[in-house]
Amino acid sequence: MHDVKITITVAKVLKAFLEDASAPRYGFDLMRDTQLASGTLYPILARLEKAEWLTSEFEDIDEEAEGRPARRFYTITANGASSARIGLAELHAQIWPGARRFRLGHQEGTA
Repeated sequence: MHDVKITITVAKVLKAFLEDASAPRYGFDLMRDTQLASGTLYPILARLEKAEWLTSEFEDIDEEAEGRPARRFYTITANGASSARIGLAELHAQIWPGARRFRLGHQEGTA
């Protein structure tokens, strides 16, 4: 398994998958939820799939009958979900290093 650098844009994609880790997602759906353009989203999906954080498969439809191409659905793997949660927590700690300390101090001060 490969390491994935978790940037803000990668974090948006991972967060979308973690909202319901068992739900397969397709590109347009992810573009809408993350507000990322296709030129940003699809390279991220490719990197996550290469790192084995995601798997993908095309839906089995009759494209002519449906009037559209088959969608490629992505699903986060169990290892991907675990790695994503850890990576997102680390990113959060980097961006807001005092957030946990502040919340704990605030709770202790109000008791």
